[in-house]
Amino acid sequence: MSTTDTLPRPLTGEMLIGARAIAGTDKPVRAIEAATGLPMEPAYGGGTAADVDAACALAWAAFDTYRETTPEARARFLEACAQAILDIGDDLILRAMAESGLPRGRLEGERGRTVGQLRLFAAELREGSWVGARIDPALPQRAPLPRPDLRLRHVPLGPVAVFGASNFPLAFSVGGGDTAAALAAGCPVVVKAHSAHPGTSELVGRAIRSAVAACGLPEGVFSVLFGSGAVVGQGLVADPRIKAVGFTGSRAGGIALMKTAAARHEPIPVYAEMSSINPVFLLPGALEARAETIGKGFVGSLTLGAGQFCTNPGLVLAVEGAALDRFLASASEALAAAPAQTMLTPGILQAYQQGVARLAGNNRVRHVASGAAAGAATQGQAALFETTAAHFRDDPALAEEVFGSASLVIRCPDTATMLRLAEELEGQLTATIQMQDEDLEMARALLPVLERKVGRILFNGYPTGVEVAHAMVHGGPFPSTSDGRSTSVGTLAIGRFLRPVCYQDMPAALHPAALRDDNPLGLWRRRDGVPGHH
Repeated sequence: MSTTDTLPRPLTGEMLIGARAIAGTDKPVRAIEAATGLPMEPAYGGGTAADVDAACALAWAAFDTYRETTPEARARFLEACAQAILDIGDDLILRAMAESGLPRGRLEGERGRTVGQLRLFAAELREGSWVGARIDPALPQRAPLPRPDLRLRHVPLGPVAVFGASNFPLAFSVGGGDTAAALAAGCPVVVKAHSAHPGTSELVGRAIRSAVAACGLPEGVFSVLFGSGAVVGQGLVADPRIKAVGFTGSRAGGIALMKTAAARHEPIPVYAEMSSINPVFLLPGALEARAETIGKGFVGSLTLGAGQFCTNPGLVLAVEGAALDRFLASASEALAAAPAQTMLTPGILQAYQQGVARLAGNNRVRHVASGAAAGAATQGQAALFETTAAHFRDDPALAEEVFGSASLVIRCPDTATMLRLAEELEGQLTATIQMQDEDLEMARALLPVLERKVGRILFNGYPTGVEVAHAMVHGGPFPSTSDGRSTSVGTLAIGRFLRPVCYQDMPAALHPAALRDDNPLGLWRRRDGVPGHH
């Protein structure tokens, strides 16, 4: 029996363009049941250029009204979105399980994260420092020249196109972090749902649309489209009413969107999270003291969720010797016991198998260990490889991401080589340092290199698992993301969809609430350079 037989909530297969549910007329997409490889009902007709135009027109019509809603009103809206997603109940979990192959516990946790993100941005809106309000009062008597009255606040960019990710059908999808940040900033959102989980996307999209209506907001604040990357995806990025893009996916996909955005008459920012191999540095003292423990923990991180995380540890660097051999023996033992896991889509599985085969077929790479054999055609088998530092430097293909539970260990002759390899790596989302007190000097030398290369540096942990918090950075230099100055997780993510505007000698009657002298919103502001609630 198909998992879909247990799903009671009816799905219509329709796009949500503002308040309307519309059947797409372009080539349809169907979810593939991850566990069986069979197509699922219903079919989702793809959007056309006219559908893209309609969604963007509604978003643009809604923008000026939505952007001037109070922070409190937007906070209540985000909280209504969170509650509406929870109110879907088990239907959401069952559909997401069927479409993604992810287990119930993982998806229930991801739903909690999705709801938590929306509520965290609601709290951020109420706190208010994101406005960045600054007031420099006029100094008419200043010599030799008077100073004008200057006031600054951050305003939303405009409608945002959000692309759902394949590996997080809830937290990085229709109602995920990019959507939450854009809506918090005051930007209407048009989502291109990922074709791997259209049913999940419809359920969440309807929940958010119900919150739009319940909060009395313009219908164009939120829309969801299905369809091809060429028609819907590129069409959204090219539309002049879209002012920014949020994307999580492949490097090729992100770069294609960046090119479209840059070629517009008015280029726009694309915040694309793309590829990362997340190096793990095993410093000598840590390796000597904890080789076996680190090996087991590393395999747990490598195989979590079939390795389908953008922070999966795909590269390990260590000085060769007996301690590294102990690490490899421990990791091999743990990996052999790791079951094969269902992967998200047939395409992702195929790409993973091709990546593993590429490593296995490289005569300068040694296969170290594999996980348990796959018991179904939809499952991926974990794999661990090793090579030397010299071979790694000579073969750029060895630094390419393999999306799944595969990793490459680099045997370095000394710590100086580890440092040199770190300097030669591309931009990454994360880097991990396993260290002891005796490794402090090595860590001190490594830190400035990693600060140039990555967005998050971990110590004595593992990179999988991204806490949704104020201080989190989920980003990094290109090609891990298109703009290393930003993050897609945490409250700092709101800044991607805002820009500063200065008002000079504006009449007091026109002052926006954030810049009025009486500070009716109670914001934290800088007045004449002095911070405070004044």
